[in-house]
Formats: sequence, C-alpha cells, structure tokens
Amino acid sequence: MKIYDELVARGLIAQVTDEEEIKELINSGKATFYIGFDPTADSLHVGHFMALCLMKRLQMAGNKPVVLLGGGTGYIGDPSGRTDLRSMMTPETIQHNCDCFKKQMERFIEFGDDKAILVNNADWLLKLNYIELLRDVGAHFSVNNMLRAECYKQRMEKGLSFLELNYMIMQSYDFYYLFQNYGCNMQFGGDDQWSNMLGGTELIRRKLGKNAYAMTITLLMNSQGNKMGKTAKGAVWLDPSKTSPFEFFQYWRNIGDADVLKCIRMLTFLPLEQIDTMDKWEGSQLNDAKEILAYELTKLVHGDEEAKKAKKASHALFADGTDDSHMPTTEITAEHLRDGVIGILDLMVACGITSSKSEARRLIQQGGLFIDDVKVESIDCNITSEQLKNGVKIRKGKKTYHKALLK
Repeated sequence: MKIYDELVARGLIAQVTDEEEIKELINSGKATFYIGFDPTADSLHVGHFMALCLMKRLQMAGNKPVVLLGGGTGYIGDPSGRTDLRSMMTPETIQHNCDCFKKQMERFIEFGDDKAILVNNADWLLKLNYIELLRDVGAHFSVNNMLRAECYKQRMEKGLSFLELNYMIMQSYDFYYLFQNYGCNMQFGGDDQWSNMLGGTELIRRKLGKNAYAMTITLLMNSQGNKMGKTAKGAVWLDPSKTSPFEFFQYWRNIGDADVLKCIRMLTFLPLEQIDTMDKWEGSQLNDAKEILAYELTKLVHGDEEAKKAKKASHALFADGTDDSHMPTTEITAEHLRDGVIGILDLMVACGITSSKSEARRLIQQGGLFIDDVKVESIDCNITSEQLKNGVKIRKGKKTYHKALLK
C-alpha cells in the first residue's frame, strides 16, 4: 500500500486542495512539506503529537519535512478555535518555548542533510517592512473572504482584533517564503487551519503563477465530539515533567471503548493488517486494545524503557490498588488548609481530579469517590493535615488513582 492510501485508510486526511497531484508527490517521495508549530507553551502536547506522527510517516516514505517554529507568528497568536485573545508572550518566553519544542521534536523527526530541516519564521517575519508587506502581500487578500474564514468565526462573536486578523497573512507569507527559499511545495496542518493554508496556496499562485498544495489532518476528537488530549488538570503534555510517563500511559489506557480502535489506527505505527483484526474485538478485548494503544504511544514519546515501567506500574496499581510509587501525586501546602483541614471538594479541584467543585459534588453524590478505599458519603467531608502527612490515596471511579500529600 502506498503512503497516501495508508493515510486515507488510517483516517488521517480531512481536506486536500488537489488530490491527484498530492497523491503523486507524496507517493513518489517528492514532497518537501512543512508543518508549523507556534510556541504557545514550553512543551508540545497531544494535539501536536498527531502532526509529528504524520511528519514521521511521510519522512519514512522518502519525503522531506520542514519543521517551522513560529517564533514570529508567536508574537501575534493564532485565533483559530479561540473565543478570547491569546496572552502576549515576551520575546524571551517565545525563544525558550522554541528551544523546548526543538528538543522534543528530535525524538520523532530525523534532522540532517537531505533529511529534515528546522526553521524559525522569526528569521524573516521580524525583518518585514510594514509598508512593503501591505503593498506586496496585503493587496492579494480580500477582507470579505478573510472574515468568512472558519478560523475567525468564533473570534468574531467577541470581537476580532486587527492583530489577529493579520495571522492569516503571516501564515500565508510563511508558505510563500518557504516555497521560494526551500522549495517547499506542500503544507500540512490541523483541519482548523484550512483557511490559513488556502491563503498560502493562493498567495503563491498570485505572486509566482505556480501551484502549491495543502492537506489537513483530521482533528483528534472523541466519540462525544470533544477534542482529545485534555484532562481536568489541563493538556496532556509530551514533557515528562509536566505529564509523567505513567500519567501519559494512563490517559490512553482510560479512553472510551468507542475511541480506542480509531486512536490505534490514527496514532500508532502498527501495521493496518494487525489493526483490522482488532476491529472485531469487543468486551474485555477492548481493554487489551487500550493497553496496546497506551504502550505504543508511551514508547513513541518517552521510549521503550519508560513505556515498560508505566505498564508495570499500571498492572501493580490496578491488581490490588496498593502500589502507589508511580501514582500521580499533588503536594498540598499549608495555604490549602483551614484550621488544619481541607474540604473534599477543594481537595478534588486542587489535585485536578475534577475541574470544578460542582463536578466533585456530582461525583460524590453518584458514589464514585473513594479516600483510602473508603467511599466518600458526604460533600462536607474534610481531610486532616495528619491524614495528608501520611499521604491520602484518592480513587475516582474504577480507573483514576491519585495521591495527595502534605508538603
């Protein structure tokens, strides 16, 4: 099976500009393609993971990746999928985040001569002359078309700033610059980037009279239609100091039955023939599938040794619930306590087990919360500093374990 057909079979392709041309380019290994990563944090997260996996697949098929760090676009902030303005980062923060991204990417992508290159759009965007940009690039963009674009729709409800309106122009200029200077003929990205990517192909056509191509990746959504890679504590990070290998393993081990085969197909490098046989699995076999998924993804992100440790720790924890050596732990400080105790609702939020007190209240009322294996019967329950000194084991439902410890 050629690489394009494999991407289709894995459910990875959402939209393409010119299917036959793109199919020919990537199947023959002639695509020089880029994916952009804006440095919005000091670690990549699960949302970036899909793009990195796609990059790896295409590189393995002989195509050349260009990793674009958004050191310049990071000054503006991508409005796609946002209802509010992104916080403005300092140049030092942007540079630090770019450095962190680069280290993590080297686990996935092989950089070097004729392999993959890494560039930073700060190198050209920060040098642009405003008047020249308006004349040379701005003249090719219709504001009417821009305001109809999906990437701006949510922002329009609360007010789209002129700063954010420029994001599409900056991303389009990136593609134009990479096309001219690096022979980059394709751009890949998340499906929420479609409008921005079309802006780039159109700018290249208008300015140079040449064709460039765009393809979007299916966004990773669960069966309820929500983006995956989020927990009550926030994003699932690739940095082990932000999301431990054990927590990363457990996130995938605990996903819904309806999502496991889709995730295996889209995210792992297991052969499609093997995955096709797993399509028939049901009942307890789905738990085996979840463990395969969790192991394969933890191995990709953190290495074989950490994946084995996480799997072993998971088995030890769920066999009898006594081994807490790898259990996610939150340190509770004196500031959390009032008169030497912390209310159970406050503890749940502080540990990130629930995102709000109301969610914690519902969990207790439904009988789904246990402290040291004893069901919590009342929302007025308090945990004392003495209990916290020894460490309190918290269980949410059957699968989520956490430990709270007094600092």
